[in-house]
Amino acid sequence: MAVQTPTTPEQDILRGCLKNLPRSVWGQTFASLAPHDSELESHMKEVEVMKVKVKNMLFKSREELTTNIQFINLLCRLGVSYHFEDEIDEQLNGIFTMLPKLLEDNDYDLGTLANLFRVLRQYGYKMTCDVFEKFKDGDGEFKEGIANDVKGILCLYEACFLAIRGEDILDEALAFTRKHLAILVENSSPHLQKFIRNSLMYPSHRTMERLDALHYISFYEEDEPADETLLKFSKLDYNGLQLLYRKELALISKWWNDLNIAENIPYARDRLVETYMWALGSVFEPQYSIARILVYKFVALMTTMDDTYDSYGTIDEIRILTDALQRFTIDAVDELPEYMKFLYRVLFDFIEKKDTQEYSYKATFVKEMIQELATSYQLERIWNTYRKAPSFDEYIKIGKVTGGYDGTAAAFVLGVKNMGMNEISWIRNNPEIAVGSSLSLRLLNDIDGVLTDETNRGEFPKAVDCYTIQYGVSQDEAIKAIKKILENKWKEMNEDLLKPTMVPRILLKYTLNYGRMSILFYQGTDLFTYGHNMKEHITSLFINPLPM
Repeated sequence: MAVQTPTTPEQDILRGCLKNLPRSVWGQTFASLAPHDSELESHMKEVEVMKVKVKNMLFKSREELTTNIQFINLLCRLGVSYHFEDEIDEQLNGIFTMLPKLLEDNDYDLGTLANLFRVLRQYGYKMTCDVFEKFKDGDGEFKEGIANDVKGILCLYEACFLAIRGEDILDEALAFTRKHLAILVENSSPHLQKFIRNSLMYPSHRTMERLDALHYISFYEEDEPADETLLKFSKLDYNGLQLLYRKELALISKWWNDLNIAENIPYARDRLVETYMWALGSVFEPQYSIARILVYKFVALMTTMDDTYDSYGTIDEIRILTDALQRFTIDAVDELPEYMKFLYRVLFDFIEKKDTQEYSYKATFVKEMIQELATSYQLERIWNTYRKAPSFDEYIKIGKVTGGYDGTAAAFVLGVKNMGMNEISWIRNNPEIAVGSSLSLRLLNDIDGVLTDETNRGEFPKAVDCYTIQYGVSQDEAIKAIKKILENKWKEMNEDLLKPTMVPRILLKYTLNYGRMSILFYQGTDLFTYGHNMKEHITSLFINPLPM
């Protein structure tokens, strides 16, 4: 058992707010669920055989735009487009080049235009939203008649989330489609009802990619007419990736158990599976397995570090820890309280593993992110201890750091061989997509904290507190204003997805996905801390394969 530093009653007054949190839901479940390598290899060979067939279907679909864009859309929604990224981008580039003539010569229906808009924007092509003007009447309102096209307005609804600043027509379309989908859901078949409700709660552009694929596979299987080859390929791929994820979970379970965090730092949250799910949600593709595991380790260590600053250490103790982390030398551990020495050594070992020169300079970036987090965690703890609320703007500045994106992105870059200084410079220059993604976590977590019981545990200040004090408004008004800020951030994030871009698309997608995971984990309750509410998602993603 870790030795705790003796404290006086006066010191304990300044100790963090200990939380009575539930134990891990999963325990050692995944340590023994790893597939045999032969099973994984056999499954992946089957996927590769089917992949050739689907690739031929993709090329054949080019004969007609409506068929082509529908097929690409299906690949995206079914979660298998990552197999054909180069082919899809080449086809979309051709479509985008010919788009003015295609739109002039053809009267495409609402569903086709909405899918075309969403898929092109998703791949960075700035298709104009003016194509939706033809669905308005003489008074500038959307025609009520298009509400009869259920799949059309579903496609338009999903397209609206790719809006950038100044596209008022998409704001109007979102309000219109939400209103009519809420009506249609009551008069649809059970199959369509379930899909509409899911779409209203989890629009595709703001949803974890693996969960979105799972939901769409279930819908597509019951849809008419579903292509059996594409459906089989999607299920095979889903189940194959599930086996890979189990293997990764077994590996990180061993790493986590060998560290024995629960014994050495008993006050910290033990959320191995939920942390891995966050890493998976940020990057799911199999070729990024090493990066995904590094992101997992970083998030796991930062959660432990956060709990030390927020929930256990005294003000004096965390100042010593922050100073030690700024130096990040092995001898600095001697100055720390006993219970902090273990955490410091784990952080030090994570950074100082210098296999190559390339690892070394990228690991330096990770170290800098840990140091920034330590400084920011300390400032938040001082605000909390002395009940001081900074200005909303100052809180946002620090919240961008404690939102954690930069640190996890550093871990991601560390794990991708062909990424380096260009990607690090891009992250350090605070692009809008990175700022928005990090603030999505910070602000949604804060809103959840205010609406649940966190304020009763003494956690102050939240973004909502700072906003109400600075602007003299009610809590409800502050929450409404902050949600509006987040909606504007999403539009800014969407702009950064558009070509030309300074970094590879996978880093942009990683950044977007980080914001998506914030929505999943902090939409009504803190699903990261209270993991029992994630059981259904985790079971579907990691335990139950799709029936073939």
